[in-house]
Amino acid sequence: MAKASIIMFMPLLFLLPFSTLALTQDFCVANLLLSDTPSGYPCKPESLVTSSDFLYSGLAKPGPILNPFNTGLASALVTQYPAVNGLGLSATRFDIYPGGVVPLLTHPGATELLFVLSGTMVAGFVSAARNAVYMKTLHEGDLFVFPKGLLHFQYNPGNTTTTGFSAYSSSNPGLQIVAWALFKNNLPSQIINNVTFISFPEIRRLKALFGGSG
Repeated sequence: MAKASIIMFMPLLFLLPFSTLALTQDFCVANLLLSDTPSGYPCKPESLVTSSDFLYSGLAKPGPILNPFNTGLASALVTQYPAVNGLGLSATRFDIYPGGVVPLLTHPGATELLFVLSGTMVAGFVSAARNAVYMKTLHEGDLFVFPKGLLHFQYNPGNTTTTGFSAYSSSNPGLQIVAWALFKNNLPSQIINNVTFISFPEIRRLKALFGGSG
């Protein structure tokens, strides 16, 4: 009977989240001198960890502006904030200037929870199952969630800067911006035209804007 119970229990072990190094210890501050792995970065020796490792001030002010999106981005992912390694969370700050956007993008590895600190922004995502659009105008104090892996966007409809903070369910959520994937590389224009129906003059304009070739 005991043997049968163990056999029945074994498949459940594969459902447990063994993907993080930090589950077997209090924390695992990333050693960024070593290579990343599917389980996260190797741990910095605990004897070298100090209180300063757990402090990060990189979201205290706007980050560099991403052109041509007119949006500042400051990140607290594992590569900037090694203390979040293996903890299943990270964060970013968005400062969207008038006319600015967070372009259509996806985070393959995480759900995103957006908090509006100041101003007004429009945020939305597109579902995979029905291709339905879920979009709202957000104001100071509002929350909006982008489910894992779904295409989403934000933009500033007003004349003043709007600031938001996002938390992610991963220390390294991943990022793919649709415009960059199409126009900031050497993907041949003929293929882009074939798969998107975008005209060649527009493809050339966007490749020039984003620095692509082909």
